[in-house]
Amino acid sequence: MRLVSLDRIRAAGEQLEGIARRTPLEHSRVLGEACRGEVHVKCENLQRTGSFKLRGGYVRLAGLDAGRRAAGVVAASAGNHAQGVALAASLLGIRSTVFMPERAPLPKVAATKAYGAEVRLQGGVLGESLEAARAHADATGAEFIHPFDHPDIIAGQGTVGVEILEQLPDVRTVLVPAGGGGLVSGIAAAVKAEHPQVRVLAVQAEQAAAWPPSLAAGKPVALVDTQRTMADGIAVPAPSELTFAHVSELVDDVLTVGEEALSRALLLCLERAKLVVEPAGVAAVAGLLEHPEQVGSPTVVVLSGGNIDPLLMLQLIQHGMTSAGRYLSLRVRLPDRPGSLAGLLARLGELSANVIDIEHSRIAGALALGEVDVEISLETRGPEHRERVVSELEAAGFVVVARR
Repeated sequence: MRLVSLDRIRAAGEQLEGIARRTPLEHSRVLGEACRGEVHVKCENLQRTGSFKLRGGYVRLAGLDAGRRAAGVVAASAGNHAQGVALAASLLGIRSTVFMPERAPLPKVAATKAYGAEVRLQGGVLGESLEAARAHADATGAEFIHPFDHPDIIAGQGTVGVEILEQLPDVRTVLVPAGGGGLVSGIAAAVKAEHPQVRVLAVQAEQAAAWPPSLAAGKPVALVDTQRTMADGIAVPAPSELTFAHVSELVDDVLTVGEEALSRALLLCLERAKLVVEPAGVAAVAGLLEHPEQVGSPTVVVLSGGNIDPLLMLQLIQHGMTSAGRYLSLRVRLPDRPGSLAGLLARLGELSANVIDIEHSRIAGALALGEVDVEISLETRGPEHRERVVSELEAAGFVVVARR
């Protein structure tokens, strides 16, 4: 299968002049300390529509002839691809329809509408929305815009790689979040054409990692049991023949990361780099933190998107703090008498544990007469402090029934 060429990627870059932003490449001291090298982050979370998807979407739509443009375009997405297609279509004067799952986050639905698309909520999961979009294309003649399975999509995404080489010519390793593989295919095609010695690494959420079994089999293999992952933007059941051809030939390795690694990486970007990145978009950061031995310095980590539902952000911050040992939830059993709760709080204060939330209950099946349970959420300074808080409470005679 013919791979996308550097000339085609450069032509896509010309099409994107004045359309897509040349996103910044920022030096990251905290990530550099983690892998003992020089690390930069490519901030596609600051791209228009909040992700790299506008690049490929615009190039794909710009390649349509007048007749196909007149018929309109249709896509299916839970978020980033939807917004990229919607804005690209609006800029080109093309009518767009986007099918989204019925429970798609409201901010993403609102943003897709604001970019000019007609949004139809159909299907409980993205696969059902995809079927509805294809049926709409068959019925109306609208052009179906696949999120990664087209050379124009790959060429557009490859402009990220061209920018990286221009911004950091001596780069040695590039880490890229990977779902269906459109972004990493394009970046690898651009980078390897200029500097074949540069390592390009794809990073997947291990609970939805279709690339390792596909590469092992020598062909695209669909996942049978895709587990739920917070990185829903890269939870793709299988690559396409086109992206498989690129990744199998050009990408040096595929790394996988767990949910705790993703949440820690998201919290680090938010707290230390002041960057809002979605779970899928932060996968490459998690890959760097989990596999520092795989990278050579200087390293570029691609932040592929920043569209995150605020409610999910609250949950992930808490999850990330727990994973980093900075959040502790306890259930402590106390005698039901005046002063017991005050004594517990006083001891926690002495231990420098900050109380976030507390609930006092006399109603539980395991409680004996004259006992109460206190559910208390604490902010701690790290794993060692967490363990010290628990051990000191138990040494003081407090009964810790449960912790997490």
